[in-house]
Amino acid sequence: MSSNVITVPNLLTLLRMALIPVFAILLFYNQFSWALFVFFFAGVSDGVDGFVARRFNQQSELGTILDPIADKLLMTTAFIILTLPGIFPTEPHLRHLPVPFWVTAAVIGRDILIIVVAGAIFVITNFRGFQPSWLGKASTVIQIFAVGLVLVAAIFPALGGFYLPTVYTTVFAFALFSGVHYIYYVAKLMKEED
Repeated sequence: MSSNVITVPNLLTLLRMALIPVFAILLFYNQFSWALFVFFFAGVSDGVDGFVARRFNQQSELGTILDPIADKLLMTTAFIILTLPGIFPTEPHLRHLPVPFWVTAAVIGRDILIIVVAGAIFVITNFRGFQPSWLGKASTVIQIFAVGLVLVAAIFPALGGFYLPTVYTTVFAFALFSGVHYIYYVAKLMKEED
């Protein structure tokens, strides 16, 4: 693990963070095609920075902190804006938009739960071995696909977004289960470290 700050993966992560306000502005002004392009580009850059870090031994302490923060900021921004009333045109085809508040509350609530639990455990025990669980990673992947599918429904209203209720239920279920699972997962990590 390098202490270097200026690495290609870190620069890609910073670029991804810089794209978050651009993505938010595009969503706010109903530029859904461009928003989807920026979101797709951010997703590709996330994959590329991870590959470059591993392949060229450019993993850094800063990167391990910034990368998940960039992901969470992008997803939180996406869900908050996609939940706002008035973001989508009022067309009969778009009856499943905006994203229901209960979906966004579950996504953000899960992240808050994980941060609070991790923070409390760190303060009490000084445990630092926090790692993402497989269910947490799956939940993040599902959220990414969900944002993409919501944007596709906005770009092509003729589709009617018929698949969105299933998408919302899946995002909610994975956010709920992965949040609860993480508490047990961290307890297991702590036992293994003892």
